[in-house]
Amino acid sequence: MSDAPPLVLVVEDERDLADLYATWLSSEYRVRTAYGGYEALDALDDEVDVVLLDRRMPGLSGDEVLEAVRDRGIDCRVAMVTAVEPDFDIVAMGFDDYLVKPVTKEALRETVSTLCTRNDYDEGVQELFSLASKKALLEAEKGGSELEESDEYAELTARIEALQSDLDETVGGVDDHDSFVGFYRDLDRETSEKE
Repeated sequence: MSDAPPLVLVVEDERDLADLYATWLSSEYRVRTAYGGYEALDALDDEVDVVLLDRRMPGLSGDEVLEAVRDRGIDCRVAMVTAVEPDFDIVAMGFDDYLVKPVTKEALRETVSTLCTRNDYDEGVQELFSLASKKALLEAEKGGSELEESDEYAELTARIEALQSDLDETVGGVDDHDSFVGFYRDLDRETSEKE
């Protein structure tokens, strides 16, 4: 295993913004920058730990790049960093976090740090974090009646409850109290940050 810092791929068609994000992250992480979707696919490999991905780009959209990341089976976390307001379509998307522009340096760095930490968790925990992030985002952006009427939101909530139940059974066998407490502290922090 390498001692090198995690590698972040910044995918943003606005060059100045991409370079700004890279500058913000370069003191703690290795950074690659791609100024469009096709360039992102060329820069994407198994070394990448986190992808910061704009949704709306000419040529190949961020949604299409995200699909390609997942189709290739690359084990990395993906945060959409975009001006596109979230809608219920996000439930089916394979990202781990969603930031709406404009994004502050602190928010970007915190997101990357959190996603790097998530890389250490198993697949079930990673999925739970991703789904909890989507749920919190929808709850922040949509009204109560919209949420109640949405089949996607109901399915998302049911999936979270099922995963939590499965993980509760798994965690029940954990002997390391610090790991147990740390897991739930991370999950609570992730959920409360989105609210």
